[in-house]
Amino acid sequence: MATEDKNRATAAAILPLVGGAANVASIAHCMTRLRLGLHDRSLVDDEALKALPAVLGVVEDDTYQIVLGPGTVARVTPEFEQLVEEAHEAAPAPVAAVSAEELAAQGAAIKAQQKAKNATPFKLFLRRIANIFVPLIPALIGCGIIAGLNGLLVNLSWLPAVTPALAAMASGFMALIAVFVGYNTAKEFGGTPILGGAVAAIIVFPGVANIDAFGQTLSPGQGGVLGALGAAVLAVYVEKWCRRWVPEALDVLVTPTLTVLISGLVTIFGLMYVAGEVSSAIGTFADWLLANGGAGAGFVLGGLFLPLVMLGLHQALIPIHTTLIEQQGYTVLLPILAMAGAGQVGAAMAVYFRLPRNESIRRTIRSALPAGLLGVGEPLIYGVSLPLGRPFITACVGGAFGGGFVGLFNQLGDKVGSTAIGPSGWALFPLVDGNHGLGTTIAIYAGGLLVGYVAGFAATYFFGFSKDLLSEFNVSQEPAPSTVAATGNTHPGSPAKAPAGV
Repeated sequence: MATEDKNRATAAAILPLVGGAANVASIAHCMTRLRLGLHDRSLVDDEALKALPAVLGVVEDDTYQIVLGPGTVARVTPEFEQLVEEAHEAAPAPVAAVSAEELAAQGAAIKAQQKAKNATPFKLFLRRIANIFVPLIPALIGCGIIAGLNGLLVNLSWLPAVTPALAAMASGFMALIAVFVGYNTAKEFGGTPILGGAVAAIIVFPGVANIDAFGQTLSPGQGGVLGALGAAVLAVYVEKWCRRWVPEALDVLVTPTLTVLISGLVTIFGLMYVAGEVSSAIGTFADWLLANGGAGAGFVLGGLFLPLVMLGLHQALIPIHTTLIEQQGYTVLLPILAMAGAGQVGAAMAVYFRLPRNESIRRTIRSALPAGLLGVGEPLIYGVSLPLGRPFITACVGGAFGGGFVGLFNQLGDKVGSTAIGPSGWALFPLVDGNHGLGTTIAIYAGGLLVGYVAGFAATYFFGFSKDLLSEFNVSQEPAPSTVAATGNTHPGSPAKAPAGV
């Protein structure tokens, strides 16, 4: 089957299982997940979805998220959007034969439940920040890999006529990343995206070097992505104020002019300096933390990252990563945090050997392990470690030891960083960079993964199972539906239930 036909077939298989086109309110995707806003959650067939070969798992948050994996999700989503559009054009019918009052009651109940679980102001703010930076990840990855290739060619003195062109390709996006951040910020906060980009462009304009602000000469790029984010948010509020008070006849001329003028002046004579100081402090603190805290800092960061992901708080790290990449060319935090995935893989291997009679869980691990090695951890988290309880904790221990290993080398002066965000596990190898040779940097990162695998395996094998947990799960027959519902579904990617045997 052709790739395009395969992606369309996947989309066609998913659509009826989420209640059909009429039940789909919104469609989006991130690096690994198809994110759907649904009118009626009760119309979704979870088990049938998780049984689809292309589906690695499902996660229920403010949106219904179907884990398809990197690459696949970017190809399936357009096909899914097209199918929904075609269905709406052909038969714009109601979702089901229920009254408007019943549908409204169902929707209100679901909305209230989700809001209580996930819609805290802080998490909503972090989600907005993530929505600004996540669309930039493909460009960061592409440019980061080209930068790594260019560095290798320069070190080997190969293709000297080509390396300047590769350097331009790798650096062009980063030189203008503030503009893209400004554009996405205005879009996310309800303003005109191009005005957000226009105000953010001031930060990277070379001519700001001729401006003195309060006795200090500005530098192009000063404030970076944080300055661009602040400038664009300010532009949105100025624009909304203008829309309220400027007469409609003058709106098309006055509103964009005042938006750029007011926001631009505040950016030049305030935000650039403040954001520049904050950005410098982030870089200085990251360097200080790993230079002095080293193994301890890496141990804590690697051990806590999985719980941060479960709580959605890892999104706060995205602008920090981006700021470090903009300043130093790489983020020293990501390789340490990637060790959490290594601990997860090691824990899953231990579960495989500790439950030799449970073919259901072993089959789940066999199918999810390749994705886990490449840094896609949802199937192992939601399908194996989290429902079992203790193995999730011991996976965090594995991540802590892997993070401590990489952090130790940072403390010894061998920095290990990533030139982009998004990938993890083995998929991060093309993006690793540091202050020493590429071979040394790759070896340290590989050593961290190995330590994470071994520590996660050992911690889970020896401490991940109580006697009750072993007697409950180390059985030859397939678990009955009632047992699965009570202890946590062992199918890949099932939503997290109450952990068993903690």
